[in-house]
Amino acid sequence: MRNLFDSQLNTLHRKLIEMGSACETAIDLAVKALLEGNADIAHEAASHDREIDQMERDIESRCLKLLLQQQLVAKDLRVISAALKMITDIERIGDQAEDITEILPYLAGRKLPDNIPVREMAAGVIRMVTDSVDAYVKQDLELAYAVMKHDDIVDDHFNRVKAGIIGIIAENPTEG
Repeated sequence: MRNLFDSQLNTLHRKLIEMGSACETAIDLAVKALLEGNADIAHEAASHDREIDQMERDIESRCLKLLLQQQLVAKDLRVISAALKMITDIERIGDQAEDITEILPYLAGRKLPDNIPVREMAAGVIRMVTDSVDAYVKQDLELAYAVMKHDDIVDDHFNRVKAGIIGIIAENPTEG
């Protein structure tokens, strides 16, 4: 019975890695759409968000089946509850990637200056997604703490990006 659970847990880990990868792609596409002002790429990023939403539902269902079908010990419950929390956060990041693309009409083709650290912010978020999934799968506490520390750097980039984009839009507002 434990072998079956371990196999199902490995599948869960694989699905989390796939979801993290889809989220990384959505972030990359959203930032590319923003930097290039490309609506086609923005639509592609949005389609990845829908894929991420479906992955969240599938993984959540898988977790609930594990909870209902197995007699779990405390450690197993923590692993599954952490997966449930993680998929919620990854799904929210996918939503935010799509939200980035909604800024395009307000920029009306204007390019972002190089001093707005969009690429750096995106790279930091992608690194955090990768490392957090890695930390979960490998149960690497040090890596998890490193992700938490990196959050402050990403927050700083985000604040600078937000201020820069607001400044650009405020200089010359469009219909959007």
